[in-house]
Amino acid sequence: MVQKNPIISNPNVSVDCVVFGFDGADLKVLLVERYRRDNLDFQDDTLVLPGDLINNNEDLNEAASRVLYDLTGLTKIFLQQIGAFGSPKRLSKPKDIAWLDAVRMNPEARVITIGYYALINIKNYKVRPSSFAKHVVWRGYNEVGELGFDHNDILEKAIHNLRDQLYREPIGFELLPSHFSLHQLYSLYNEIMGGEIDRRNFRRRMLKTGFLKETEEYQEGVPHKPARLYTFIPEEFENASKNNFKFY
Repeated sequence: MVQKNPIISNPNVSVDCVVFGFDGADLKVLLVERYRRDNLDFQDDTLVLPGDLINNNEDLNEAASRVLYDLTGLTKIFLQQIGAFGSPKRLSKPKDIAWLDAVRMNPEARVITIGYYALINIKNYKVRPSSFAKHVVWRGYNEVGELGFDHNDILEKAIHNLRDQLYREPIGFELLPSHFSLHQLYSLYNEIMGGEIDRRNFRRRMLKTGFLKETEEYQEGVPHKPARLYTFIPEEFENASKNNFKFY
């Protein structure tokens, strides 16, 4: 019987993923509580972005997809690379050093990480602890606080790229259900853009784009007058983009 070669991780290259979700009101970020694989009692209260060392038999995108699959059990998640992070000081915090001393054979080795961001509809995914996380938690983007390593820098780069890409591609709809109200759409875009969008102007411009279609459905189970639901028409977004579409 031929034995398969063992999977070996590269000790100097990792991927870290900013996973954005939307609960209908707030933009969320998925965070994990790190721990030592061979000693579940070793942990601290530091939250970090989901990530892992890459395996020598996979490319960067495969590594990022593996990390997300471990957390969600699903594939074909929207995933975008945002760049490399390699400052010599990215692993210099005391708690980070203590954790590295406990889990790495060569804790002083310099690690370059490749950042990604992913977009998921929270209601469609049930996140779960994976090989690298004992607990997973959704936190509001504005309530994240200090993360381990340089993960706040990676998060800020991710939100910057998301805001920029929102103008050119229909990526925001990855965070919404297939049928949504205009208020949900406004809340999502306003959250991503940091609360700088005028509501009336946004609604007017969106309805004029042609890539939103009215449905015959209305909201259910709400304490106010149910709002009409809309759906997104991907083919029409390109036409709106060519006309320099701006939503505020």
